[in-house]
Amino acid sequence: MTPAAKDATVEVFRKVLLAILIFGLIGTEVELLLLEHTDGYWQLTPVVVVAIGLAAVGWWLGSRGGASLRALRLVMLLFIVCGGAGTILHYNGNVEFELEMMPGLRGLELFGKAMMGATPALAPGVMIQLGLIGWLYTFRHPTLTRSSES
Repeated sequence: MTPAAKDATVEVFRKVLLAILIFGLIGTEVELLLLEHTDGYWQLTPVVVVAIGLAAVGWWLGSRGGASLRALRLVMLLFIVCGGAGTILHYNGNVEFELEMMPGLRGLELFGKAMMGATPALAPGVMIQLGLIGWLYTFRHPTLTRSSES
């Protein structure tokens, strides 16, 4: 495969990753709002972070500059951190609820009930996935290479 063909293939993959990212951001934001995931600071955090993600993508699409791409990359790292924190918060909330219902629960039984509790423990993993998709989109992006050379 020629270098030009490789570059063209990478560009197609980048476009697909960006489309998946945009689709995922919009879908996640709509779902969070439909679920009324807005009760207090911790529930509002993913709503706000997804909105920031959409704004970062919009900035990138509007400017195609190095600063906007670096900002998008930084926001995608924020997604990964927020997804991890959300998973811990969901799990801990479920553990607390299960222990209120059955104070004697311990070990694997408590873990299993917490993982299958009322709050979906792995749902914040969507934030991690979106962050990884966005990070992959920016990985070795030509705009970053050009801006670091100048």
